[in-house]
Amino acid sequence: MIDPRKAALIIIDMQHGFLDADSALCVAGAAATVPTCARALSHARELGMPVIHAVRAYAADGSDVEACRHELWLTGGRPVSRACDEGRSLAEPEALKPQPGDRVVVKPRFSAFFGTGLDVMLRRLGVSTVVLIGTTTPNCIRTTCYDALSLDYNVAVIEDCTSSRTPAVQAANIEDMAHIGAQMLTCDAFCRRGLESVRDVVAEVAAAVREARP
Repeated sequence: MIDPRKAALIIIDMQHGFLDADSALCVAGAAATVPTCARALSHARELGMPVIHAVRAYAADGSDVEACRHELWLTGGRPVSRACDEGRSLAEPEALKPQPGDRVVVKPRFSAFFGTGLDVMLRRLGVSTVVLIGTTTPNCIRTTCYDALSLDYNVAVIEDCTSSRTPAVQAANIEDMAHIGAQMLTCDAFCRRGLESVRDVVAEVAAAVREARP
Protein backbone atom coordinates (compact mmCIF):
# COMPACT_ATOMS: atom_id res chain seq x y z
CA MET A 1 0.00 0.00 0.00
CA ILE A 2 1.23 3.47 -0.90
CA ASP A 3 0.87 6.47 1.42
CA PRO A 4 -0.96 9.05 -0.77
CA ARG A 5 1.15 11.83 0.73
CA LYS A 6 4.20 10.17 -0.86
CA ALA A 7 2.54 9.91 -4.27
CA ALA A 8 1.84 12.54 -6.91
CA LEU A 9 -0.86 12.63 -9.57
CA ILE A 10 0.55 13.86 -12.87
CA ILE A 11 -1.94 14.99 -15.50
CA ILE A 12 -0.34 15.20 -18.92
CA ASP A 13 -1.23 17.35 -21.96
CA MET A 14 -4.96 17.67 -21.31
CA GLN A 15 -5.09 20.92 -23.26
CA HIS A 16 -7.57 22.04 -25.86
CA GLY A 17 -4.91 21.76 -28.56
CA PHE A 18 -4.99 17.99 -28.01
CA LEU A 19 -8.70 17.69 -27.13
CA ASP A 20 -10.59 19.76 -29.68
CA ALA A 21 -11.75 17.92 -32.77
CA ASP A 22 -10.71 20.75 -35.10
CA SER A 23 -7.13 20.89 -33.80
CA ALA A 24 -4.37 19.43 -35.98
CA LEU A 25 -2.97 17.69 -32.88
CA CYS A 26 -6.29 16.28 -31.66
CA VAL A 27 -6.13 12.87 -29.99
CA ALA A 28 -9.31 11.06 -30.95
CA GLY A 29 -10.02 9.53 -27.55
CA ALA A 30 -8.88 12.36 -25.30
CA ALA A 31 -11.99 14.54 -24.94
CA ALA A 32 -14.06 11.60 -23.71
CA THR A 33 -11.71 11.17 -20.72
CA VAL A 34 -12.20 14.68 -19.31
CA PRO A 35 -14.89 13.59 -16.79
CA THR A 36 -12.84 10.66 -15.46
CA CYS A 37 -9.71 12.80 -15.28
CA ALA A 38 -11.68 15.39 -13.31
CA ARG A 39 -12.84 12.70 -10.86
CA ALA A 40 -9.28 11.45 -10.40
CA LEU A 41 -7.98 14.98 -9.83
CA SER A 42 -10.65 15.69 -7.24
CA HIS A 43 -9.96 12.49 -5.33
CA ALA A 44 -6.20 12.98 -5.44
CA ARG A 45 -6.65 16.40 -3.84
CA GLU A 46 -8.91 14.88 -1.19
CA LEU A 47 -6.17 12.35 -0.39
CA GLY A 48 -3.58 15.10 -0.03
CA MET A 49 -1.59 14.01 -3.08
CA PRO A 50 0.48 16.65 -4.87
CA VAL A 51 -1.05 17.36 -8.27
CA ILE A 52 1.23 18.29 -11.17
CA HIS A 53 0.05 19.49 -14.57
CA ALA A 54 2.61 18.60 -17.25
CA VAL A 55 1.73 20.67 -20.31
CA ARG A 56 3.04 21.87 -23.67
CA ALA A 57 3.66 25.50 -24.63
CA TYR A 58 5.39 25.66 -27.99
CA ALA A 59 7.26 28.78 -29.10
CA ALA A 60 5.30 30.90 -31.56
CA ASP A 61 8.01 30.46 -34.22
CA GLY A 62 8.04 26.66 -33.85
CA SER A 63 11.70 26.59 -32.87
CA ASP A 64 11.09 24.04 -30.11
CA VAL A 65 8.54 21.81 -31.85
CA GLU A 66 9.71 18.22 -32.41
CA ALA A 67 11.05 17.81 -35.94
CA CYS A 68 8.74 14.82 -36.47
CA ARG A 69 5.71 17.01 -35.66
CA HIS A 70 6.77 20.36 -37.10
CA GLU A 71 5.13 20.14 -40.53
CA LEU A 72 1.76 19.10 -39.08
CA TRP A 73 2.03 21.77 -36.41
CA LEU A 74 2.90 24.53 -38.89
CA THR A 75 0.28 23.70 -41.51
CA GLY A 76 -2.32 22.97 -38.83
CA GLY A 77 -2.46 26.45 -37.34
CA ARG A 78 0.35 26.20 -34.76
CA PRO A 79 -1.70 24.60 -31.95
CA VAL A 80 -0.57 24.64 -28.31
CA SER A 81 1.28 27.91 -28.83
CA ARG A 82 0.48 31.60 -28.47
CA ALA A 83 0.56 31.86 -32.26
CA CYS A 84 -2.53 29.67 -32.60
CA ASP A 85 -5.65 31.48 -33.79
CA GLU A 86 -7.71 29.32 -31.44
CA GLY A 87 -7.18 31.24 -28.23
CA ARG A 88 -7.84 28.36 -25.87
CA SER A 89 -5.42 25.90 -27.49
CA LEU A 90 -2.93 26.13 -24.61
CA ALA A 91 -5.54 25.92 -21.85
CA GLU A 92 -6.89 22.92 -20.01
CA PRO A 93 -10.69 22.51 -19.79
CA GLU A 94 -12.36 24.24 -16.87
CA ALA A 95 -12.88 20.92 -15.07
CA LEU A 96 -9.16 20.15 -15.21
CA LYS A 97 -7.49 23.52 -14.75
CA PRO A 98 -4.94 23.94 -11.95
CA GLN A 99 -6.25 24.68 -8.49
CA PRO A 100 -4.43 26.45 -5.63
CA GLY A 101 -1.62 24.19 -4.49
CA ASP A 102 -1.26 22.40 -7.84
CA ARG A 103 2.04 22.69 -9.70
CA VAL A 104 2.63 23.18 -13.42
CA VAL A 105 5.56 21.83 -15.43
CA VAL A 106 6.05 22.87 -19.05
CA LYS A 107 7.63 20.00 -20.94
CA PRO A 108 9.47 20.41 -24.25
CA ARG A 109 9.08 16.81 -25.38
CA PHE A 110 6.86 13.76 -24.79
CA SER A 111 8.07 12.71 -21.32
CA ALA A 112 7.24 14.94 -18.37
CA PHE A 113 10.77 14.26 -17.09
CA PHE A 114 12.67 15.23 -20.25
CA GLY A 115 14.17 18.71 -19.98
CA THR A 116 12.15 19.64 -16.88
CA GLY A 117 12.73 19.90 -13.14
CA LEU A 118 10.08 17.29 -12.37
CA ASP A 119 12.44 14.73 -10.81
CA VAL A 120 13.93 17.30 -8.42
CA MET A 121 10.46 18.60 -7.56
CA LEU A 122 9.13 15.13 -6.73
CA ARG A 123 12.10 14.18 -4.60
CA ARG A 124 11.89 17.42 -2.61
CA LEU A 125 8.22 16.67 -2.01
CA GLY A 126 9.17 13.21 -0.72
CA VAL A 127 7.34 11.51 -3.57
CA SER A 128 8.30 7.96 -4.52
CA THR A 129 5.19 7.04 -6.54
CA VAL A 130 3.70 8.72 -9.58
CA VAL A 131 0.13 8.21 -10.78
CA LEU A 132 -0.35 9.10 -14.44
CA ILE A 133 -3.41 10.38 -16.28
CA GLY A 134 -3.84 12.32 -19.52
CA THR A 135 -2.90 11.90 -23.17
CA THR A 136 -1.59 10.29 -25.29
CA THR A 137 -1.02 6.83 -23.91
CA PRO A 138 1.60 5.65 -26.48
CA ASN A 139 3.54 8.90 -26.41
CA CYS A 140 3.47 11.16 -23.37
CA ILE A 141 2.02 8.71 -20.83
CA ARG A 142 4.27 5.87 -21.92
CA THR A 143 7.49 7.89 -22.11
CA THR A 144 6.78 9.46 -18.71
CA CYS A 145 6.04 5.99 -17.33
CA TYR A 146 9.29 4.52 -18.63
CA ASP A 147 11.37 7.49 -17.44
CA ALA A 148 9.75 7.24 -14.00
CA LEU A 149 10.51 3.53 -13.81
CA SER A 150 14.09 4.22 -14.91
CA LEU A 151 14.39 6.78 -12.10
CA ASP A 152 13.10 4.22 -9.56
CA TYR A 153 9.62 5.58 -8.92
CA ASN A 154 6.64 3.32 -8.42
CA VAL A 155 4.33 3.98 -11.37
CA ALA A 156 0.56 3.61 -11.48
CA VAL A 157 -1.57 4.45 -14.52
CA ILE A 158 -5.29 5.13 -14.24
CA GLU A 159 -6.03 3.54 -17.57
CA ASP A 160 -9.50 4.96 -18.23
CA CYS A 161 -8.07 8.44 -17.59
CA THR A 162 -5.71 8.00 -20.54
CA SER A 163 -6.37 7.96 -24.27
CA SER A 164 -5.05 7.02 -27.68
CA ARG A 165 -6.04 7.52 -31.31
CA THR A 166 -7.71 4.08 -31.46
CA PRO A 167 -8.89 1.51 -28.89
CA ALA A 168 -6.38 -1.01 -30.29
CA VAL A 169 -3.46 1.36 -29.74
CA GLN A 170 -4.74 2.09 -26.24
CA ALA A 171 -5.02 -1.57 -25.30
CA ALA A 172 -1.60 -2.50 -26.67
CA ASN A 173 0.17 0.30 -24.81
CA ILE A 174 -1.61 -0.38 -21.53
CA GLU A 175 -0.58 -4.03 -21.84
CA ASP A 176 3.05 -3.11 -22.57
CA MET A 177 3.31 -0.73 -19.62
CA ALA A 178 1.78 -3.30 -17.29
CA HIS A 179 4.20 -5.92 -18.58
CA ILE A 180 7.24 -3.75 -17.83
CA GLY A 181 6.13 -2.95 -14.27
CA ALA A 182 3.56 -0.15 -14.21
CA GLN A 183 0.56 -0.90 -12.01
CA MET A 184 -2.87 -0.36 -13.56
CA LEU A 185 -5.91 1.16 -11.87
CA THR A 186 -9.36 2.26 -12.99
CA CYS A 187 -10.81 5.60 -11.97
CA ASP A 188 -13.55 3.84 -9.97
CA ALA A 189 -10.98 1.76 -8.06
CA PHE A 190 -8.84 4.83 -7.36
CA CYS A 191 -11.83 6.82 -6.11
CA ARG A 192 -13.00 3.93 -3.90
CA ARG A 193 -9.70 2.71 -2.49
CA GLY A 194 -7.07 5.27 -3.36
CA LEU A 195 -3.67 3.59 -3.64
CA GLU A 196 -4.42 0.64 -1.34
CA SER A 197 -3.79 -1.88 -4.12
CA VAL A 198 -0.54 -0.32 -5.33
CA ARG A 199 2.62 -2.12 -4.20
CA ASP A 200 5.57 -0.12 -2.93
CA VAL A 201 8.01 -1.97 -5.15
CA VAL A 202 10.71 0.64 -4.63
CA ALA A 203 10.68 0.13 -0.85
CA GLU A 204 10.53 -3.66 -1.25
CA VAL A 205 13.62 -3.68 -3.47
CA ALA A 206 15.51 -1.30 -1.17
CA ALA A 207 14.79 -3.59 1.78
CA ALA A 208 15.89 -6.66 -0.17
CA VAL A 209 19.16 -5.00 -1.14
CA ARG A 210 19.85 -4.01 2.45
CA GLU A 211 19.20 -7.54 3.64
CA ALA A 212 21.56 -8.93 1.00
CA ARG A 213 24.51 -6.88 2.21
CA PRO A 214 27.30 -8.93 3.78
